[in-house]
Amino acid sequence: MPAILEVSGLRVERGRTTILHDVAWRVARGEHWAVLGANGSGKTSLLKALTGFLSPTAGEFSVLGQRYGASDWRELRLKIGVVTSAFAMSIPPSEVALDTVISGKYAQLDLWHRVTRADRAAGLRLLKLSGLSRLAAREWAYLSQGERQRVLIARALMAKPRLLILDEPCAGLDPVAREVFLQFIEALARRKNSPALVLVTHHVEEIMPAFTHALLLREGRVLAAGPRQRVLTSARLSQAFGARLRLGRTGPRYRLSVTPA
Repeated sequence: MPAILEVSGLRVERGRTTILHDVAWRVARGEHWAVLGANGSGKTSLLKALTGFLSPTAGEFSVLGQRYGASDWRELRLKIGVVTSAFAMSIPPSEVALDTVISGKYAQLDLWHRVTRADRAAGLRLLKLSGLSRLAAREWAYLSQGERQRVLIARALMAKPRLLILDEPCAGLDPVAREVFLQFIEALARRKNSPALVLVTHHVEEIMPAFTHALLLREGRVLAAGPRQRVLTSARLSQAFGARLRLGRTGPRYRLSVTPA
């Protein structure tokens, strides 16, 4: 069976600057990945390349065995769900949560497609999964940041993606809302037939136990990739972030401390 995602020799150059250096990465079925790196390490550029918004200079990647450049990327993109705060600015303040969720089926922001009864039923099921059934008719402007993030995940799931990318989904959440959201992610990852999850974050505290693998980036290069117990070490994280770091645990969760220079 093909991998969910396979990246080989991915290079992105703009002018004289190399943004990504020959990135190789493979996400297999049943794996959930955390992607970490300092600001400027290439995380955002990698996501843009994988979702077709940044053309690579060299290398190739495929989703479910379908290679970028050789397949209809408009159709292939529907197999990749993306949750990013960048979407929030494009959602009309008056759009209700249910319509926002349904818009994911058609890869639209500001839903204009004719909605079917089946669409509404599917959207309501996903809002229930997200714990937001009571908010189906609430307008976007009146949702909290945590509620918006869960609506965006439900929106991404409308297209039944096999890969779901969460781009710093906890940014802007208070500690309680963050923990509620992370517990939701943990439950989603453990559901039968869950899509492969890719969590992009700066914070090891957000890596829930269900995440099986980790990818560390530094200056556009892969520093380490593989099972998280092997990749997430004090030495590797110190190298990735350019500081003396100590990785610890509180129960099944990670914590990170910085040693002053």
